[in-house]
Amino acid sequence: MKKRILSMILAATMVFALALTGCGSNDSGNSDSGSGSDGGSEEKAESNGKKVGVAMPTQSSERWIKDGENMKKQLEALGYEVDLQYAEDDIQAQTSQLETMIAQQVDCLVIASIDSEALVNVLDQAKEANIPVIAYDRLLMSTDAVSYYASFDNEGVGRKIGEYIEEKAGLASATEPQTIEFFMGSPDDNNAVLLHKGVMSVLQKYLDNGTLVCKSGRTSFEDTCILRWSQETAQQNCENFLTGFYAEDDLDIACSAFDGFAYGIKAALEGAGYKVGTKWPLITGQDAEVMAVKNIIEGSQTQTIFKDTGLLAEKCVTMVQAVLEGTEPEINDTETYDNGVKVVPSYLCEPVSLDKDNYKELVIESGYYTEADIENAE
Repeated sequence: MKKRILSMILAATMVFALALTGCGSNDSGNSDSGSGSDGGSEEKAESNGKKVGVAMPTQSSERWIKDGENMKKQLEALGYEVDLQYAEDDIQAQTSQLETMIAQQVDCLVIASIDSEALVNVLDQAKEANIPVIAYDRLLMSTDAVSYYASFDNEGVGRKIGEYIEEKAGLASATEPQTIEFFMGSPDDNNAVLLHKGVMSVLQKYLDNGTLVCKSGRTSFEDTCILRWSQETAQQNCENFLTGFYAEDDLDIACSAFDGFAYGIKAALEGAGYKVGTKWPLITGQDAEVMAVKNIIEGSQTQTIFKDTGLLAEKCVTMVQAVLEGTEPEINDTETYDNGVKVVPSYLCEPVSLDKDNYKELVIESGYYTEADIENAE
């Protein structure tokens, strides 16, 4: 009888232990909502005891969600614990998130800033705590606390947008002027400054010789930048341009620095009576969001810049690994990215122009999106 009771106790203990093991397998402490089952425990390496804090600006843009997912997945595959946080474009929230990560003594910080000038003090705290900092896609300005920078060639992004407009609008051989308006990125993002520089390196000569006419007169970065890359502001700006300057003339080209701007421009054009296929302007973009690709196929957007966030995350992860293992990361630029205090060693990935002619090759055949992703985009 005693043996039977002992056996029953042992069996119950084993069942309880198995239940605890199953419940304890979830990764807690991360705020990201995008780390679903496909990034689960089977892909995580055994923990090496080091923790990486990843601060992303917002989940309101598809590209930042993909960046965060890619970063987390790749770091966990190397055995790092990851604290992935999104600040929803709230500067104070991002500051608080970073302060918490520093207090928790993470081993490395990866930061895609909302407003890098606002992070100078918290970055000083990271430096005092001997926590290395890597800037992700947005350069951290006015600080010597940043060790490396991983991004795309942002001036190159602007050049590719300008070159696309130059080619598709036939500017080099044009005999009639064409109208253009500019929608550039956020003034607190150094990438936006470089992008505008790249665009103008191609298009300024056509503005100077009258081949391109900007009826609003807004061509400088200061006049065309849109705070926080706001789609709503881009739409409002476009509505104002159409009402104020294009009541009698058509807008031929909308030089947009972001897919979100292109969505706002599309809405403004539709509100003004423009119809796709009938004098619809050439509209550019950036990030190759799935909705942008769908719009390109349907004709309401003309072009976007494809930036493979998986590749960018991979390059950043190798930087993290090198820093934490005491080796030198791969760098391909040591001159361009001066943040006002230091020139930050950088790795720049190459952007690619995407339109209706090459989208299948770039995002379908590569597996970046599926046909169903595009078809179901909203």
